[in-house]
Amino acid sequence: MSKPTGFRYRSGQYIFINCRAVSPYEWHPFSITSAPGDNYLSVHIRTRGDWTSRLRTVFSEACRPPAEGESGLLRADLSRGITDSNARFPKLLIDGPYGAPAQDYREYDVLLLIGLGIGATPLISIVKDVLNHIQPGGSVGGAEPGGTGKAKKRQFMTKRAYFYWVTREEGSFEWFRGVMNEVAEKDKDQVIELHNHCSSVYQEGDARSALIVMLQELQHAKKGVDILSGTSVKTHFARPNWRSVFKRVAVNHENQRVGVFYCGEPVLVPQLRQLSADFTHKTNTKFEFHKENF
Repeated sequence: MSKPTGFRYRSGQYIFINCRAVSPYEWHPFSITSAPGDNYLSVHIRTRGDWTSRLRTVFSEACRPPAEGESGLLRADLSRGITDSNARFPKLLIDGPYGAPAQDYREYDVLLLIGLGIGATPLISIVKDVLNHIQPGGSVGGAEPGGTGKAKKRQFMTKRAYFYWVTREEGSFEWFRGVMNEVAEKDKDQVIELHNHCSSVYQEGDARSALIVMLQELQHAKKGVDILSGTSVKTHFARPNWRSVFKRVAVNHENQRVGVFYCGEPVLVPQLRQLSADFTHKTNTKFEFHKENF
């Protein structure tokens, strides 16, 4: 969407969206997936239910169908020469932004971002914001842009970020393919570490997944592209060993504060909260857990 004049937000926040072409009275919340430094506003919407299904139908009438190798709906005006002034896209109204637990990520030296399925959406915005700070013109540890008063003086503390995304469906990796490729291309100092996990496939080492692992290794070695995600980020199979993940972060970042941000179904909350407490007490690394249920 076009970014309204004067509209300011932080990564991790969300907005309510209304589309009168679908329903004049319904407002639904969605996490913002663009970064504060972007000149546009974006959300990722999963089609689940009457309102989202109707929204997709309404927009599909104004978009051209995807060609082979492309996913999702694409702007019809790219090929028809339509300008923003006469484009016939449904009008969207937004309300917000509203605060969410993930918005305080800038206060931590290290980020451990864990997304389950569509719950990865607010974390994608954080990844993009960290990426904007490590590019020329922005620096890790620099001041927060576009702020006023106290917010303008706040420092961007994050020096390292780990992103773990777990999904059952390999098709889900298409949602954020562009972001994954952008990080791989621009993150020369490897500040951001990306991990994709497909939980519907048996873990590596299991005979039942041997063939797909072999094909994956061959494709990655030949073209540098993962066969599941379609990006340079290699996909792992089965769920991560969370204790091993926390141990690795603790060893790599002694005497530092790690912000653990989880977005997804509640099923993983007790385990991640307990691991954060355990490693805080047993190591010199302090883990602070934040959750947002989807």
